[in-house]
Amino acid sequence: MHEQDTPLILIVEDEPRLALLVADYLRAAGYRVHHLADGSQVVEWAQREHPDLVLLDLMLPGKDGLTICREIRAESQTPIIMTTARVDEIDRLLGLELGADDYVCKPYSPRELVARVKAVLRRTLTPERSSEPGPLSLQSDQLRVRSGNREIELTAVEFALLETLHGSPGRIFSRDRLMDRIYRDHRVVSDRTIDSHVKKLRRKLSELLPDQEVIHSVYGVGYRYEASTDEPPP
Repeated sequence: MHEQDTPLILIVEDEPRLALLVADYLRAAGYRVHHLADGSQVVEWAQREHPDLVLLDLMLPGKDGLTICREIRAESQTPIIMTTARVDEIDRLLGLELGADDYVCKPYSPRELVARVKAVLRRTLTPERSSEPGPLSLQSDQLRVRSGNREIELTAVEFALLETLHGSPGRIFSRDRLMDRIYRDHRVVSDRTIDSHVKKLRRKLSELLPDQEVIHSVYGVGYRYEASTDEPPP
């Protein structure tokens, strides 16, 4: 592969040791890497160099990650994975619907981060793959889900939950966001209600995909749909 064909990852991180560690892991995985520590330099550099993915810290000198994410999204669909040291910030980020492709909470495993990068790039650099239906085919008019020659029927709530997750593979949905999507009347339900629906949905999907988990828990945040990952599901 020519160097110009190798995906370029922009690391925006003001902790030098962490940035160096992440860069080493990404290079070992075969990516080109550039590092910026000052948020005020990011948008101009991205406009000029067109990275394939931006790994963006939330708290930065010069300009914060939220502002950078908005400015990048205003003019491009460059994939963005945001990082933060606070779990509760991820819930807030999800609520803001900034358009980031994934969110990772510090401290994180560099291997996990590389796996997330690979998953996002797999969807964005190979659109022909992401357009495929994957292991599940959803039939909204009948509230049925098919895989191969097997088929199951879901409740309306279960189908809405699966349809939301399945429609944005890899994207993390907070429980609050899922409740907004599922309960259009904005009824008040608890987080445990969503967890209960997910548990029942997983049990039914195991009849179609006995050897594969497609709905993954993101600790402290919510859920995501991923038909295939480089690491075992959490």
